Amino acid sequence: MVAAALSLTMTGSVLADSFRPANGFSGNDLPDLGTAAVNTFSLEKENQIGDAYMRVIRASAPVVNDPVLNQYLTELGNKLVAHASDVKTPFYFFVLQNDEINAFAFFGGHVGIHTGLFLNADNESELASVLAHEITHVTQRHLARSFEAQEKAAPATVAGMLGAILLTIAAPQAGMAALATTQALSAQTKINYTRLHEKEADRIGMQVMVDSGFDPNAAADFFGKLATRYRFTTKPPQMLLTHPLPESRITEARNRATRYPDRYVPDALNFQLAKARVQVRFSSYSEAAALSLFEQQLTKKNYAFKEAALYGKALALFRMDEFEQAEEIIDELLRGDPNNLFYLDTKSDLLAQRKDYDDAINMLVAERELKPTSQVVNINLAHIYNEADKEDQAIPLLEDMIFLDKNNPLPYQLLTDSYKKAGNKSMEHFVMAETLALAADYKGAVDQLNFAFRAAEGDTLQQARIEARIRQFKQAEQALEALK
Repeated sequence: MVAAALSLTMTGSVLADSFRPANGFSGNDLPDLGTAAVNTFSLEKENQIGDAYMRVIRASAPVVNDPVLNQYLTELGNKLVAHASDVKTPFYFFVLQNDEINAFAFFGGHVGIHTGLFLNADNESELASVLAHEITHVTQRHLARSFEAQEKAAPATVAGMLGAILLTIAAPQAGMAALATTQALSAQTKINYTRLHEKEADRIGMQVMVDSGFDPNAAADFFGKLATRYRFTTKPPQMLLTHPLPESRITEARNRATRYPDRYVPDALNFQLAKARVQVRFSSYSEAAALSLFEQQLTKKNYAFKEAALYGKALALFRMDEFEQAEEIIDELLRGDPNNLFYLDTKSDLLAQRKDYDDAINMLVAERELKPTSQVVNINLAHIYNEADKEDQAIPLLEDMIFLDKNNPLPYQLLTDSYKKAGNKSMEHFVMAETLALAADYKGAVDQLNFAFRAAEGDTLQQARIEARIRQFKQAEQALEALK
């Protein structure tokens, strides 16, 4: 079981390296991770395991593939990482659609947060405090250290812990139950070690947050808010299951914050825009409820930024097909802040809705001159190109995006549409296979590659690449089956 589990994890990073611009797919063989020293994790192994876990999450959890939220979170996360020490791995930030308050980190610099964090944080510093804590779990290699602390554990026990980690990511209660039943490990030792990790992440995370320009009191404020809200509940949020919150931890956070100079940290407009976007598009609010929420904020002037309340109202109106009213608001916001990506994204949607493709393209091309690598600009521009039957312009743009970020499903999905519109059946199925592989659906990926092979009749080079990819996906599928 250990060999199967680790063999599966090794397939991830190689698949992520498969794309090159201008159809330059490689056919690298899968690396072989032996069964020796399974409880000693090098950084390379951590990255490979993290990549495989991320693929499982894409297949089993509601990952939010929203370019605006993803770019905001990535920029915020990278700002914190820039002020962290002991950074030995790239970081990958992502959002799960779940109203529960939770965040987690795992191998390979992966940091996930629930949309519930946006819904319950009052300002950007509070969100940053949670991200800094999770970043510290990664930089201090807490997960790897947990395994290394069990050097004398039996291989089967370590394999059970690997499986339990997957469960913990998807459903903390089930995962913690699985860990609790793992044999040959001391439950008390595990609890104490976890508490030591949490204390270290709190301490170093606050330093990272402060060095990044955020309010040192934000961690204690957020902890205190959680403790008050769930003090008498029988079902605490997931974050409190994976991050225990005794009163001493809140006190320590407050005491630690007093060691830093007082500073005024104004809230960030983009955080409030992101929160409004989550409230309208990725929460349990109905369209009418979301519209009522922002109309009340505007009427009572109960908002951190009027612009965020207007933006939320515009998004709610868009969802209700009130496009003219939504565009009036967005145009007003753009007059005051013409390069704001939240507004430009919605304006692009509005222009596409009425098939005003030329104006959308002109707007986005101009913005791309300022922000050539912006996920928001490039995704919107590629989408408009496809809608306007200009897939020949979308294809190189999307290939460049994938070359720079091989883990984002959106460019793959749009590129599949581009090749379909272009009538290139072989590449349509080839890219679809890569999309399925990102979600660990290797069987589906092999099926797509077989379609691609038949469609590439006469192109021996392309068929050779396809055959190499089929071998890789079949190996991954076998490893996945052995793990079940």
